[in-house]
Amino acid sequence: MPALYRLALNELENKIETLSTEWKMRDGYSPIEHIKRRIKEPKSILQKLERKGHAFSFENIERHIHDIAGMRIVCAFVKDIYRLADHFNAREDIRVLEIKDYIAHPKPNGYQSLHVIVAVPLILLEGTRWVKAEIQLRTLAMDFWASMEHILYYKFDQQLPPHVAEELKSAARAADELDKKMLRLRREILELSESAEQAKEN
Repeated sequence: MPALYRLALNELENKIETLSTEWKMRDGYSPIEHIKRRIKEPKSILQKLERKGHAFSFENIERHIHDIAGMRIVCAFVKDIYRLADHFNAREDIRVLEIKDYIAHPKPNGYQSLHVIVAVPLILLEGTRWVKAEIQLRTLAMDFWASMEHILYYKFDQQLPPHVAEELKSAARAADELDKKMLRLRREILELSESAEQAKEN
């Protein structure tokens, strides 16, 4: 079973890298900064099954665990995240099964990301099989915050002191403000660039 999820990640990564290259060729800019991928550890899969109240079986794993194959796509701007999600929805070779928007609705600890459960087709000897994967879409600021939160969380043995938890929420708000400020700056730079181009033409 793990081999199928690795193949699904390979397929997904190839599609996204092709898309990134196309965007660069067409627009001179790709919204995708970098990609990370992972296969969930067997121990984590079993723990998640238990938390969901399901007995161990390959059928239950396939039906109820959607993030065995995981991919994180880091984008420059929030608008690029939604642009990418819209693109997934429009493709015939990717099925979007579920979207959890933690950008519009952050988690209580401040976490922000767009989680998209997709299915990717694998052409096998037995025929076409659609394999699930979870894609997490984040900005650079969101990814930095989530990485730091993860490190601190385990340093405190999963029990953060209240003042630290509050500081993390504050840092998440600061990361969100940074994202918005960088987007405003990008718009201003693009407008200045367009004005300069028009002035040259005239």
